[in-house]
Amino acid sequence: MRKFMINVNGKSYEVEVEEIGGAPSSAPVMAAPAPKAAPAPAPKAAPAAAPTAAPAGSTVVSAPMPGSVVSIKVNVGDTVNEGDVLCVLEAMKMENEIMAPKGGKVVAVNTSQGASVNSGDALISIA
Repeated sequence: MRKFMINVNGKSYEVEVEEIGGAPSSAPVMAAPAPKAAPAPAPKAAPAAAPTAAPAGSTVVSAPMPGSVVSIKVNVGDTVNEGDVLCVLEAMKMENEIMAPKGGKVVAVNTSQGASVNSGDALISIA
């Protein structure tokens, strides 16, 4: 735990923050080789990322915020126009339509319905 002093609107607050990526988590990383020996999820993630890297001129549509994918409205091979809804992302109890930034052909769908995504995660690639 690390202590910090934070000022908000002229008031000072003392807060304690647990460091996840620091020295305390290095011990669990040492204990984690057994789960690391089962790399089944890593190969599944690699093929999903491979179609994104294949088309050189493709545009990757990424998640603007963390949330859950409620539905995917397109499939690989579909032709979309600028502004078409590609998928719906639920964040903070609100459904947000993720729209195509340009027209083109869907070359990769890098997520699935019900998946949790972080901000910046690749959702769909358009060429």
